[in-house]
Amino acid sequence: MQEKGSISIHTENIFPIIKKFLYSDNEIFLRELVSNAVDATQKIKRLASLGQYTGELGDLRVEVAFDADKKTITISDNGLGMTAEEIKKYINQIAFSGATEFVEKFKEAKDANEIIGRFGLGFYSAFMVADRVDIETLSYQEGAEPARWTCDGSTEFEISEGSLEERGTEITLHINAESEEFLNKQKLQEILDKYAKFLPVPIKFGTTTQEEEDGVDEEGKPKYTSVETDNIINDTTPIWTKSPTELKDEDYLKFYKELYPYSEDPLFWIHLNVDYPFNLTGVLYFPKLKNDFEITKNKIKLFSRQVFITDEVKDIVPEFLMLLHGVIDSPDIPLNVSRSFLQADSNVKKINTYITKKVADKLADLFKSDRKGFEEKWGDIGLFVKYGMISEDKFYDKAKDFVLVTNTKKENFTLTEYKDKVEATQTDKDGQLVYIYTNDPEKQDAFIQSATKKGYDVMMMNSPIDNHFISQLEQKLEKTQLKRVDADVADKLIKKDENPESVLTEEQSTQIKEIFDKAINKPAYKVKLESLSPDELPVTVTMDEFMRRMKDMAAMGGGMSFYGSMPDNYNVIVNGNHKLISRILADENVETQAQFAKQAFDLALLSQGLLTGAELTEFVNRSVSLI
Repeated sequence: MQEKGSISIHTENIFPIIKKFLYSDNEIFLRELVSNAVDATQKIKRLASLGQYTGELGDLRVEVAFDADKKTITISDNGLGMTAEEIKKYINQIAFSGATEFVEKFKEAKDANEIIGRFGLGFYSAFMVADRVDIETLSYQEGAEPARWTCDGSTEFEISEGSLEERGTEITLHINAESEEFLNKQKLQEILDKYAKFLPVPIKFGTTTQEEEDGVDEEGKPKYTSVETDNIINDTTPIWTKSPTELKDEDYLKFYKELYPYSEDPLFWIHLNVDYPFNLTGVLYFPKLKNDFEITKNKIKLFSRQVFITDEVKDIVPEFLMLLHGVIDSPDIPLNVSRSFLQADSNVKKINTYITKKVADKLADLFKSDRKGFEEKWGDIGLFVKYGMISEDKFYDKAKDFVLVTNTKKENFTLTEYKDKVEATQTDKDGQLVYIYTNDPEKQDAFIQSATKKGYDVMMMNSPIDNHFISQLEQKLEKTQLKRVDADVADKLIKKDENPESVLTEEQSTQIKEIFDKAINKPAYKVKLESLSPDELPVTVTMDEFMRRMKDMAAMGGGMSFYGSMPDNYNVIVNGNHKLISRILADENVETQAQFAKQAFDLALLSQGLLTGAELTEFVNRSVSLI
């Protein structure tokens, strides 16, 4: 048997294009060839189970080997094998059925995955790294002859009699000069660990040395012998392929450590398993979230039939679920097409919806079955839940029943429970419910104490996304407004009908305002005289809630850059009913009046962390002189 021929491509030579375009992602040649070998192995097993192959299956496995001196990498299997006719069909024809389209469209593709999958070029990815590829193969069919195919990266090929004596296929790549980095044990091990770690057929890559017990020495201590064993790089039955009933908590934790060796244990996990209307298996873990949650993103690994594809799962998993870790495996996701196709694909949308529902159901179950445990984990999962509620309406609808708000006394409430708690005391004269919150309880302690004295409850809202969560609550909750505790003095945070009467005459009020305006002399600070409880501070500095919120969003890059560039403006609220104000009025020395006004103002600034530099030094010196 000897035949030479030309691969029928009715356009320019495709091989230089493969090499040139795919060079940046050339390591996937190994994924493609090992996956093909695994497919061939699984197919012979399937034929045997159907009774269409009655020979001995033997020890089914795939082997990867390299020879640095000969500059070759070999991938071999004992699967189906091929006849010479099948080589012509599968290697020469089908693999190039999309070649013409490929040459026309390859410029549009964004990555190697897209090209290789869409154009059936899996096998030919070998030419990204090889000058020549040889196939030795022997079909499982009775009476089949071994065949050999060789191609040097042009459209010319040669088929001749092969030398294999046992069923299967052996592909040898003669590595080109630019790709000699792959003739390295560590490099190949890394690629196999990345793409083949959970393939369903054992993958052998060289050997490993293990110490085995071998009797005892003269002192009765165990002796060990070094034994060479096959280095099987993969776990053929990872936990997501098993039923949850077969698994214990330690199995899930062990698998998590395999995926993320240096991470803390996860809080809990969800085992996904659905076969209608699409196929999907997997395990998603809730990690302990840090406030900088960017670092926990992009940790979900996507597989197709146990072959690793990518950890870019943005279009398959809803954005907020990107904070989860774990594995998703689905043969129904179109892995090798453009992102716009992914976004429009109906299966992807169904999977997206299914995962969101499963996560919400898991959280709801945890909340109902173990409220105490749920509250203990809230510090870690609260950020995730709020992120989900902000970004996904369907998730909000489910999560509104188990999202918790925590107050400064560290008590937790659902939204309904919290409304019931504060409705009587925190409804204003117009029937609007006002929730008061702090984002920095230490810095805002004086304001919190004032609010607490009035019988108000103060929520904690100090996670990185609480600005957005606050806005969402105002949109979703009926007749409800949120105000930061330092947005105004406690008497004015919630507008009531009762207001303390002023002890000052109109003339005195005008005089006090003039004294403070002159003493402060800063355009950014607007003095306002209010009749407050005598127990309130003499001077309080606040920023308007709306303005501060807009500026906070601008600082987070929330599209409010106009507000971010505006100067800070503050209200200086002078409590006309405080005895210090009466004392200032009673003093006839203009300098002393100014000194006390400035001192009261600086104290207000100090409580807000707004007094710095030379002004702080001046305040300290003035305080010493007043003592």
